[in-house]
Amino acid sequence: MRKNILIVGGSSGIGLSLVKKLQFDHNLIVANRTNKALNGLSVEFIPYDVENGELEVSSLPETLHGLVYCPGTINLRPFKGLRLEAFSRDFSINVMGAVKTLQAVLGRLQNSEVPASVVFFSTVAVQTGMPFHSSVAAAKGALEGLSRSLAAELAPKIRFNVIAPSLINTPLAEKFLNNDAKKSNAAARHPLQRIGSSEEIAQMTAFLLSDHSSWITAQTLTIDGGIGSIKS
Repeated sequence: MRKNILIVGGSSGIGLSLVKKLQFDHNLIVANRTNKALNGLSVEFIPYDVENGELEVSSLPETLHGLVYCPGTINLRPFKGLRLEAFSRDFSINVMGAVKTLQAVLGRLQNSEVPASVVFFSTVAVQTGMPFHSSVAAAKGALEGLSRSLAAELAPKIRFNVIAPSLINTPLAEKFLNNDAKKSNAAARHPLQRIGSSEEIAQMTAFLLSDHSSWITAQTLTIDGGIGSIKS
């Protein structure tokens, strides 16, 4: 089945990898601030700033089979050095942006003849306490709670799941991986001795959007090279 899927934040990192994977088998609409990275890809583009704008839904199909919300933050600083504005911005991007987007397209997701699938992204630091993650872990924890609540409220018409990665080699994480020493140290912290790729996370996202995952909802799937569960 060729599905209509809205990807918010699909011009870099995990979102762009997902676009490249799904573009030939589905009708993709990418909502993003810019379309610079989408040239040559088989997608429809809608300008959208999750912090300061509203999603223009008039050009969307009346039925959406999937929604992937990719925008996120990595704000790793000691708690005592974090201003309230940092917490507010992390919450705005990670949670309120998702809420605003979902409310704008809820009716279109409910029009799907098969249960629609919504995928959010969290972090391993929500379930595994990690220093310097207080702001982003608080925001992503709220997103996980939102997902489980909506999975209960909107079943069986819509499935909600969350992917919680560890450090992934994306532009968002560039400052943590911008030299060989940082990459080596980050890899060594994971039992599998490497960091993850955006393509690996996109693969799981594609699975959650597909009918192969039709009995999966209200789950947070941790994809983290083992760092959240075992010690190497």
